Amino acid sequence: MIPAAFDYVRAGSVDEAVRVLGERGEDAKVLAGGQSLIPLLRLRLSYPEVVVDVGRVEEMHGVREDGEHLVIGAMTTHAEVIDSDLVRTHCGLLSEATETVADPAVRHRGTFGGSLAHADPAGDLPAVALALDAEFVIAGSGGRRTVPAQGFFVDYLQTAVGADEVLVEVRLPKLGAGWGHRYEKFHRVAQSWAIVGVAAVVHRSNGSIDQARIGLTNMGPTPLRASAVEQALSGADVSGIGAAAEHAADDTSPASDLGGAADYRQHLARVLTRRAVSAAAGG
Repeated sequence: MIPAAFDYVRAGSVDEAVRVLGERGEDAKVLAGGQSLIPLLRLRLSYPEVVVDVGRVEEMHGVREDGEHLVIGAMTTHAEVIDSDLVRTHCGLLSEATETVADPAVRHRGTFGGSLAHADPAGDLPAVALALDAEFVIAGSGGRRTVPAQGFFVDYLQTAVGADEVLVEVRLPKLGAGWGHRYEKFHRVAQSWAIVGVAAVVHRSNGSIDQARIGLTNMGPTPLRASAVEQALSGADVSGIGAAAEHAADDTSPASDLGGAADYRQHLARVLTRRAVSAAAGG
């Protein structure tokens, strides 16, 4: 299909993008890599009056260090994230999960921030952002604000980014010594959406687990933290991972669809959590 007519603005800066979004409000959409928006436009599931292209905003590109954090611009492509030595060294979970996103063509056009702002609960990166305790830097007419991952994903395909705001960058705490990680994803066909995914980072000290952070993909209308598993793992050794993983489906509300029934997804969550935590803990 052919998209409905719309105006097009290529922003040269974050301030320009914010100004146009502030003027047009709900009638505007931000274009990042276009891997989510363009199909919606073609199917006329989205019909904005103006599309604001932020692809050439230099500030929104690249990976850099800022003390104990990595800062990734929202317009950094998936391929650039995978190729980044900084990401591999300090946030290996993100590299591992991003390698599973779609196919090479999508990874070279799709963007890190665009995927997160789209907030599809079946997407791989939102759950990873939760597990890594990411912080989202959002610019709007009132200035910039930082939103933690737990408050960023509001509802199905909805985030804390307002109609007159744009996601500029994401801050990720570096994973230092003692941290292990794993992303486990179950999908029926290579390069397809996850039926269920589990992102786990685990810190061990003196032979036991003292911290665990686990994000769940496609287990509700938003990505979720498996808080019951995290609590059960605190102070446990690797022999207790199986029992802790049995809590992976607690407080989840997965959909039943052609990909699988809700109880099937809950079963997958328990199995994949056990695998992800065992691998992350080196068990």
